[in-house]
Order: sequence, then C-alpha cells, then structure tokens
Amino acid sequence: MIKTTEPALTGSGSVPFTAKRIKIKLLTRSALAIRITLLMLALLTIIGFLTFNYEGVNFIKGVLATLSNFKVIFLQPSFDHVTFLGAIGELLITLSLGILTTLLGAIIALFLSLFAARNLSNRMTSNIVKELVAIIRAVPTVLWVLIFAVSAGLGSVAAVIGMSFHSISYLTKAYSESFEEMDKGTIEALEGCGASWWQIVWQAVIPSSMTSMISWTFIRFEVNFGIAVAMGAAAGAGGIGYDMFMDSSYYYNLHEMGAIAYFILIVAMILEYGSVKIKDKIRA
Repeated sequence: MIKTTEPALTGSGSVPFTAKRIKIKLLTRSALAIRITLLMLALLTIIGFLTFNYEGVNFIKGVLATLSNFKVIFLQPSFDHVTFLGAIGELLITLSLGILTTLLGAIIALFLSLFAARNLSNRMTSNIVKELVAIIRAVPTVLWVLIFAVSAGLGSVAAVIGMSFHSISYLTKAYSESFEEMDKGTIEALEGCGASWWQIVWQAVIPSSMTSMISWTFIRFEVNFGIAVAMGAAAGAGGIGYDMFMDSSYYYNLHEMGAIAYFILIVAMILEYGSVKIKDKIRA
C-alpha cells in the first residue's frame, strides 16, 4: 500500500501555495510533422532553384521588364478592343455567373446542412453527408469545372455546374456548423412543447443562424466572383475574364488589362462594403 503525504494546511485552513514546474512537451508529434514538412519543402525549393535552366536568363533584366509591365498596367490603363460600356456588360455577365452559382449552392446546401448538423439529424446521416461534402470540397473548383467540361463541353454550362457543385459542399459545411452552435436546450424545449422537426427548423434554427448564414453566403459569393473571372479564361465561360485572357495572350494589350483589373478591383471593394453593411443591418 502506498502512503501519500498530504500538504500541511495554513492557519486559515487552506492548502498553501507551492510553486511546481509545469512539464511542457516542446516536440510533440504534430510539431515534429510540421517541422519535417517545412524542411522537405525548403529542400525541394532549393533543389528546384539549383536545377533550373538559367541559360539565356538575365535576372536583373527580367525584374526591370516586370516592373515596366506593372507600370503600364496600373498607371496607364485604357480601353482598346473593348469599350467602357462593353466592359460593364461583360462584368455583369461575370457577376451573374457568381450570383447564379451562389444561389444554386445556397439553396441545395440549406437542405443538406439540416441533415449534416448533429443536433438535427442522427449520427450516421450526419457523418455520411459531412464525408461526402468533404470529398467534394477537397477537389478545387477549377478541376470540377474541367471534369464537367468533359460531358458538357467548355463553356458557361460546365462553369455553372462545377462552381455550383463546389459551392454546395462549402456552404453545407458552413451552414451545418452554424446550426450546431444553437443551444441544445432550446431544441429540447421545443420538442417538449410538441413542435415538429420542420417547425423547429423554420421557427428556431434558421432564424437564430440567419446572420451567420448570410455572412457565409456572401463570402462564397465573393469567392465565386473571383472564380468566375478565372473561368472566363480557363473554361471559356465568357465575361470580363475572357477579355482579360484575350488581352494577355493574343493582343498583349497591357493598357486594357490594367483597365479591366481596376474594374474587377472596384467590384470586389463594392461587394466587401455591401457584405459589411448587410451584416451590420441584420445585427442591429
């Protein structure tokens, strides 16, 4: 039998403070894995730079040429092949692509997230839905667009399907986590009052998670707008991205690239301002 020595009590009856060293394990498995990964990446980067073919490459000349291109793009923007109104029309096409894919993704994700939330569904259904959307989310949106382009062909159809597909998985995770943050006692109280599952969802869960859902939806819309710009060039979906692709690859018109870049930047800032205002209005 092992005897333990109890600490002596102070005059007030409390246990006296004793300074003890806290053992901190500095090199955990996760920390070791991170260090090994970073070391491997650093080694591969060094090997890559050492094995590049630098024949005929002048580093200083390349840097100066890049800075000169940046100067033309950002300080001398102008339209040549596209008019100002034409650029606005192409920008609206890109915005429409982002809005459409976000709406499709949000509507489908809303129902999937109800089955993914652990406090609204059983464990097996929740795990199946979460694993499925995790697999979809692991593949980048561009790859999904190219996968669907095999059957639908390059163009806006493949872009809409691919972007919506990834938006569904992204928003399903975001919405379900918002639903799971709801107090379990509220759901149990409603169940005790005889409320049905759909009444609990529409009268309690969704209203309490509305601010978070709108925030996530706007974040996804901003992402989809950026992807729509890229898909205009990569998948031939049209819009302002296709004009930028033509200017960079065929016309080599840096002035027009700069004008289009400013257009995209202005829209991105407007979207960010709008999302902040909507969230403030909902919270008020």
